[in-house]
Amino acid sequence: MTSMENRSEANEFILTGLTDVPELQLPLFIMFTFIYLITLIGNLGIVVLSSWDSRLHTPMYFFLSNLSLVDFGYSSAVTPKVMAGLLTGDKVMTYNSCTAQFFFFVAFVTTESFLLASMAYDRHAAICKPLHYTTTMTPTVCAHLASGAYICGFLTSCIVIGSMLSLSFCKSNVVHHFFCDILPLLVLSCSDIHITESLVFILGSLNTFCPFLVIFTSYLLIFITILKIHSAEGRQKAFSTCASHLIAVSIFYGTIIFMYLQPSSSHSMDTAKIASVFYTIVIPMLNPLVYSLRNKEVKNAFRKAVKGQRLQLDHFFP
Repeated sequence: MTSMENRSEANEFILTGLTDVPELQLPLFIMFTFIYLITLIGNLGIVVLSSWDSRLHTPMYFFLSNLSLVDFGYSSAVTPKVMAGLLTGDKVMTYNSCTAQFFFFVAFVTTESFLLASMAYDRHAAICKPLHYTTTMTPTVCAHLASGAYICGFLTSCIVIGSMLSLSFCKSNVVHHFFCDILPLLVLSCSDIHITESLVFILGSLNTFCPFLVIFTSYLLIFITILKIHSAEGRQKAFSTCASHLIAVSIFYGTIIFMYLQPSSSHSMDTAKIASVFYTIVIPMLNPLVYSLRNKEVKNAFRKAVKGQRLQLDHFFP
């Protein structure tokens, strides 16, 4: 495959970052470091607990652990470079590094979109058809849904990257963003970008609309089922569970739609930076809190793991 460097006059990109104000560099670095640590601990903790505790070997926690891996993936593709830029002021990225960052970001974000749809379908099966849940959400079905999400994510990323490799970037090498995203990069191209823009819009629309349709339909049926529950306590518990999921889904899809499904003429780079912070840095931190850390099963698994570690320490150091 021909590299971008052979098709471009420039050899590197310079990211403008989040801000040029020196007084804000250190506070932002501290804040993003704190957020990233929570993201790492929360997401990797869910993966470890879901694998370690047999009580969490269910379809819901299978999808949660995959979602946590994806959140960890696309947060790690973006946040460390942002933190390095804030700390050292080094905002230069080679074409290869920029392409790699964009590839993994698109792959993981698209995968998350389909994983969210799979989770909504799982909740629909559990609430609307509880007697058939074990036969509906079998390990094979869960594996196929998760595999399909990853295939869609990485295939989409390969297609977009393939289109990007045909472009030349000779106008400027200054990217008005804090990471290598598609729209700020297209602005710098001196090639005809209409095909790439159309491709991004079509793939973005499909990868947003199809999972969102599954989520909307699943939750519509869930709400209808919940309204039929006679117990007020049961309805409140179900609504609370759905509300947490829907908040995270609304933030994720809201920012994606705002970022990518609007005409380029109305697109503001400064506004894009603010929206991008949510789905690249904040959402990966929120997902463990929203989906799992408030869950009794996860809390019990965590207490059991801590108790087990204490017993091991007492055994070696009586």
